[in-house]
Amino acid sequence: MRISAILESTVFLSLRLQFLHSEPATFVPPLDSPLSSRMASNTLKDLNTLPATEKMSECKASLAKPCVGKTNGKSEDRPLPSSAALDPSAVETEKPEAEKVTVEVEYIESENLDNVDDADAVLKTVLAGLDSKDWVSVCDALNNVRRLSIFHKEAMLHMLEKVIPLVVKSLKNPRSAVCKTACMTSADIFSAYNNDITDLLDSLLTQLLLKSSQDKRFVCEAAEKALTSMTKYVSPTLLLPKLQPCLKNRNPRIRAKASSCFSRSVPRLGVEGIKEYGIDKLVQAAASQLTDQLPESREAARTVLLELQTVYEKAHPIIKHETSSSPEEEQAPEAEPITWEIFCQSKLTALSAQAVLRVTNVVAVTAREGLVTAGSSSSSQL
Repeated sequence: MRISAILESTVFLSLRLQFLHSEPATFVPPLDSPLSSRMASNTLKDLNTLPATEKMSECKASLAKPCVGKTNGKSEDRPLPSSAALDPSAVETEKPEAEKVTVEVEYIESENLDNVDDADAVLKTVLAGLDSKDWVSVCDALNNVRRLSIFHKEAMLHMLEKVIPLVVKSLKNPRSAVCKTACMTSADIFSAYNNDITDLLDSLLTQLLLKSSQDKRFVCEAAEKALTSMTKYVSPTLLLPKLQPCLKNRNPRIRAKASSCFSRSVPRLGVEGIKEYGIDKLVQAAASQLTDQLPESREAARTVLLELQTVYEKAHPIIKHETSSSPEEEQAPEAEPITWEIFCQSKLTALSAQAVLRVTNVVAVTAREGLVTAGSSSSSQL
């Protein structure tokens, strides 16, 4: 009885769904009417004659049909039930996930780089590799640029106008591995080509200053090495005009890194080079960094000013005129020596000159006090 009741309810549900799926005007008899009872008895007789497998398939097929009805006078499409809801065994079989591939990039130092097998073939493909959308291919191309710079310098010289912008593009890449490899590539380019890249230096310099101050630590260190290589191999006479606009950048971190490069480049000029470049220009540039908000900028400015003071005092020694018995020489007024203090006051504003003299004079007084202390201690020992 229980099985027949279940089958009867199933048949009624199937019939109800079939009538709902038909035209809206189709008459559906109520469940408790005599007509429904006769229809149910006839359907049960036909159902009992069918095999069990066909019974289940017909029930599932009828339940899987979409239902279209009316709700509040508006037609409504009801979504089909998912296969997982009808068949629980379908959930057990899941598609295997794609295996994750981990790619490790090796950062090779310049002295450990090997020569390329075929330089001509690499030269033909290096630009396409640098412009590739695959970051691993970009890293390989950057390492090839490094190899060409070291072992085939002359062969790639004519391609620098196309290579440098692509290296700059790699410095802007969001992947840290690409950025670090591009920084290492920049360092090798500086050491190989020296002054040949001066005309292409602006965009490269800006990105290196940015990466050395605003990126992950290992990227910052690689950018710092590239900037150190730049100040070492590029002529300071050509580099300083490129650095001076960076000292006025809105970003204080960029100003700090530019000040460090500036302080490394000025001593490389030498005494004669500083005279030719203009000691007044250098003093003005360094004085502007004394009031910067970052201590790195201020310390670099102090280093430059002390160097410039030493050079100035060597080039303009204070000469003490000897007394002469000649009346004509006694009547001639003595020329006032142009000291470092007078020079700063004549070339800088009052506030800037005061700041420069405070830095240089304090250091000079400290040095003199150290000498006096050393001399007194040695005399006491005697």
